[in-house]
Amino acid sequence: MRTWVYDPHSGGVKIPPAVQQRTEQRIRAYAEAHYAGKFTRLDIRFRGALCYIDAYVEPAEPSRAMLRTLSETREQHLERLRSAPVHLCRLRYFGDEEAWSMAFYTYSHEKYEPCVFDTGSDHGTPEEAFDTSAVYLQG
Repeated sequence: MRTWVYDPHSGGVKIPPAVQQRTEQRIRAYAEAHYAGKFTRLDIRFRGALCYIDAYVEPAEPSRAMLRTLSETREQHLERLRSAPVHLCRLRYFGDEEAWSMAFYTYSHEKYEPCVFDTGSDHGTPEEAFDTSAVYLQG
């Protein structure tokens, strides 16, 4: 006998262009309304059943000691950090625009790790996913 187990972090449905457009608009509007000033721009991209959300931030001013250690000028340092995305999360689509699964980007492992939403559910909205992953924008 074969047992089927649902896994909210695998599979999914290819995201239709209209859903991609609505989802991107929702994420941008929410981010601007709730996290304005915490990022300089967002990069939202889609691939198959997945939606990736990255942010770009204005880096802190480097110390002289840091610049000596890194062997780069202030301008080089700031430009390097400005052009490096802060990976926030990856959403997985199953056909319901209000119920996506989420994987949080972990810098310790440098990969997306499945997680639950702050509500404790395996599924949530793109806005809830942004809230959860915006911890990277607080610093």
